[in-house]
Amino acid sequence: MCLAEVNIGPYHPFLLEPWKVDLVTDGDIITDARVTTGYVHRGIEKLLSTNPYLRGIHISERVCGICSTVHSHTFSDTVEKMFNAEVPTRAKYIRVVLLELERLHSHYLTIGLMAHACHQDSLFSEIMRGREPVMSLMENITGNRVNLSAITIGGVRRDISPKMANMTKDNLPGLWGLSERILDSLDDGTPLSESIKGVGRIDGEAAMRCGGVGQTLRAAGISHDIRDIDPYAAYRDLGFHVTLQNSGDVLARTMVRTGETFESIRLIEAALDGMPDGPILGELPEPFETEYLGRSEAPRGEVAYYFKANKTNIPERVKIRTPTFANHCALVEMLRGQETKNAQKIIESIDPCLSCTDR
Repeated sequence: MCLAEVNIGPYHPFLLEPWKVDLVTDGDIITDARVTTGYVHRGIEKLLSTNPYLRGIHISERVCGICSTVHSHTFSDTVEKMFNAEVPTRAKYIRVVLLELERLHSHYLTIGLMAHACHQDSLFSEIMRGREPVMSLMENITGNRVNLSAITIGGVRRDISPKMANMTKDNLPGLWGLSERILDSLDDGTPLSESIKGVGRIDGEAAMRCGGVGQTLRAAGISHDIRDIDPYAAYRDLGFHVTLQNSGDVLARTMVRTGETFESIRLIEAALDGMPDGPILGELPEPFETEYLGRSEAPRGEVAYYFKANKTNIPERVKIRTPTFANHCALVEMLRGQETKNAQKIIESIDPCLSCTDR
């Protein structure tokens, strides 16, 4: 046995953000791996515990640029439940629309990057072009393309007019067609499927033991989605189907994301069709001493916010657990026994975000 170490990062052409993955190899086979983070620390938890709750919403959105809305939602939802605040039903439906649009743009980006990692650049370009209407819809509804600043404690800041609802529904068939195109590209025998089939496999027991979340679990046959097991916003009213695969490889994780885009499109349409009339913002109660742990299903998996509150309008402590950090242990398991040439595909398959991991 002749062991060598391959260092990837903290800056590397196929790493979108600075982090370090050290691969211990025996020839071309990875025998072990170490993941090192901490290059993008921004002190967000400290900022959240030194600013008023309403200002903290905007800070929480900066945890992650791709899934900023789920952070502002989890922040707001946790504070609402902690202080027993009532959220109007219409606001809950609008939240579902915003969260699922964000999931679509995140999943399309991740699948596109997987195609790029597998040298399927024409498919990458097609996905990115087809994803653009999602970005435009978010901009038309909220005025912003990334940090939407639409969710607040007690409801939402912006309503969805009938005209905007119709415009959104008019774009859904095109998005459904894009998802079908992606699904076709993952059929047996296609170049993308052959590049990622059997790569980076992890079984359900190992994924659970490692504390994995999101597609890491669902691609290994574990039905775990916060929208299903602990519904929030209007998910209980709209119904929800968990997308599962069983092989636990990169192909399965990509298939789960693709399947979730169909469910997101269905949820958006159902929320727009069933949205009740009424206010979009409820009253905020006075703070009191308490603590609460809230969670939501981000595009990458479960995100959790812990709050400790006192009688002031500034939280005493805020702790955030993001999905990429939870998947690091599982990533090491995925890399072991694999060829070094597949390392990029395996890393891409958990959709890593170091911005939210380091905070």
